[in-house]
Amino acid sequence: MKAAIIGGGVIGGGWAARFLLNGWDVAVFDPDPQAARKIGEVLANARSALPQLSDTGLPPEGRLVFAGSIAEAVTGADYVQESVSEQLALKHRVLAQVQAACDAPIGSSTSGFKPSELQAGAARPGRIFVAHPFNPVYLLPLVEIVASPASTEAEITQVQDILRGIGMFPLHVRKEIDAHIGDRLLEALWREALWLVHDEVATTEEIDEVIRMGFGLRWAQMGLFETYRIAGGEAGMRHFMAQFGPALAWPWSKLTDTPPFTAELVERIASQSDAQSGHHSIRDLERIRDDNLVAFLRSLKDRDWGAGRVLNDHDRLLAAQQEQLKATKDVADDTQMVVLPSWIDYNGHMTESRYLFAGSQAVDDFLARIGAGLDYVKAGHSYYTAETHLRHLAEARLGDRLSVRVQILSHDAKRLHLWMTVARDGTEVATLEQMLLHVDMASGKPCPAAPEVLAAVAERAARDAGLPRPEAAGRHVGQRKQAAA
Repeated sequence: MKAAIIGGGVIGGGWAARFLLNGWDVAVFDPDPQAARKIGEVLANARSALPQLSDTGLPPEGRLVFAGSIAEAVTGADYVQESVSEQLALKHRVLAQVQAACDAPIGSSTSGFKPSELQAGAARPGRIFVAHPFNPVYLLPLVEIVASPASTEAEITQVQDILRGIGMFPLHVRKEIDAHIGDRLLEALWREALWLVHDEVATTEEIDEVIRMGFGLRWAQMGLFETYRIAGGEAGMRHFMAQFGPALAWPWSKLTDTPPFTAELVERIASQSDAQSGHHSIRDLERIRDDNLVAFLRSLKDRDWGAGRVLNDHDRLLAAQQEQLKATKDVADDTQMVVLPSWIDYNGHMTESRYLFAGSQAVDDFLARIGAGLDYVKAGHSYYTAETHLRHLAEARLGDRLSVRVQILSHDAKRLHLWMTVARDGTEVATLEQMLLHVDMASGKPCPAAPEVLAAVAERAARDAGLPRPEAAGRHVGQRKQAAA
């Protein structure tokens, strides 16, 4: 699959990273001579952050090219994302050039224009949408999809499916409106914040502290209306509205007006912002932001809530794609995983417990393939680990992609003797040798496995018999490698 990115600024670079790290080939067109450097820096941040959100491992990275023209970039593209400056005449020229060279759906990153405005004069207006993301595009899942009546339901669905495939949450905004939904809400808060600075009620830092120490934490996982539903107590939203509704008539808000946008106000805000954050470079702030977002999103993912559910859905999609690839291309059934922040110890290396976790995940996958997965366990039988020998051969660090291969060394009706190799880019990082006992869970005693499971084990063992027996198999702790005679 190929994505074409027209405009390589902060948003365009984020789109390029999101597609590229999800296995798409990406062609970028941007006449800025610094485009390659700027996108390279965005990619460096994305490569550090995005893989930490996937428990299955992202697909192999696609190929990135910088095209010399719009036509070159979009030729053969399956999807096009336009992210040029917010100038309608410029967007019209760009969209016309795109449609002259391809028939792919085109998403526009516009923050404010309606799709009907973008589609004016277009050869195929129904193929042009608003696809408005939020920065950083490679981490935040929301993208607002806005279409005009010129687009069919099938075209809207096609765009949503493409964006879900790269781990995004495409929200269909059903009515055209200036600035869509997200930016209208942000604009309301922004206007109030400008008034607070203008009237010298608060500094930029104090306003940011109110958001990040207070309601911002609630919004991150519950939004606005669900938060206020809780604020209504057991009576819920109706009570909240009855209690606080009258405040809407009080002079709390200046949303219908904006402060005079003077040079003095600009200087006040800029100087306060410098005092607040000027000791960090923009790239430093981006990395701090990304690290914090990863931690928030991982927490939501563990709870399968909000944006975390989107990440879990994407993991399930990636896992299904990996299984399909194995089935159609005879790819080895290794278990794939990525070294996550919680897996790292004080030395900056993958911690010992996570090597055991990696082996456990691989064995679970193996057991599912031989018919001894969760359904088998629910029926009252399971394989229990009796003994494990772990060897550390190299260091795994944050973000490393690992694969774990399981090999049957020996077996009988009640036992499985397994060898697992944990590898990074073909280099052995660790090995685990494990003995499993088949157990009747009601009695807690070993017993023969079901005939169909034993048959699957025998078939797999016959395949593994062609592999060389690991040299360290059967080695006890501390045993040195024997010198050749």
